[in-house]
Amino acid sequence: MSLNKVTTKTLLEMKKRGEKIAMLTAYDFLIAKLLDESGIDVILVGDSLGNVFQGHETTLPVTLEDMIYHTKAVCRGVKRAMVVVDMPFLSYQINVEEAVKNCGRVLKETCASGVKLEGGSEISEVVYKLTSVGIPVMGHLGLTPQSIHKFGGYDVRGVEESEADKILNDAKTLESAGVFSIVLEKIPSELARKITSSVSVPTIGIGAGPYCDGQVLVVYDMLGLFEEFKPKFVRRYAELSKVIRDAFKNYISDVKTGKFPSESESY
Repeated sequence: MSLNKVTTKTLLEMKKRGEKIAMLTAYDFLIAKLLDESGIDVILVGDSLGNVFQGHETTLPVTLEDMIYHTKAVCRGVKRAMVVVDMPFLSYQINVEEAVKNCGRVLKETCASGVKLEGGSEISEVVYKLTSVGIPVMGHLGLTPQSIHKFGGYDVRGVEESEADKILNDAKTLESAGVFSIVLEKIPSELARKITSSVSVPTIGIGAGPYCDGQVLVVYDMLGLFEEFKPKFVRRYAELSKVIRDAFKNYISDVKTGKFPSESESY
């Protein structure tokens, strides 16, 4: 594992040489530290914290202050990985000036090296302005959770030819506007393959098949901590909910029966 700090340039070079990019979410110091020590390339402080950390049904209630708070915590645990921050709903959609102010604030108050925005051609002006003033932007196309009420559900996007064409054109538009990478969420793998070969910037898939330049998952999903539902695209690398429950039950039992603390655990 290289100890060099991962940057936007690093990711572009990884795409050129065919090296896959590994990205996971984090919302706190301890998980971020473990991810960084394990060699993760990119840590996304996702607005998915609204679901898995705050218990909301959608990401819409998450605020800019929430994102800055959690990003500061994540940054304290990171030395090598690139940290990217989801910009929450209505923090960049109102107008260009508001977007620059909010995205700039995130970079000024945290160690983040980039922001992630959902949308295509409709936010291209915002992306162009942000990148023009030196704020690195990661795009996000396909199933965009901040538009969940418009979609009416979490169905696969880009199945119909017209929507697939729009997603492909949006990817090219975002590339022209200056993004350093694009997340592709819950789209057919062949569409993701076409987009990946059509743009020079890295694509990061989540439910978009194996042909993207990298992959991302919500860390609580892949650890088996979030049990409310399991999308098809999630591979669980552990079942920590069971491990944690067993530990809690054992602790409760030991306290109730007087087994904890023992003499060796006392002063």
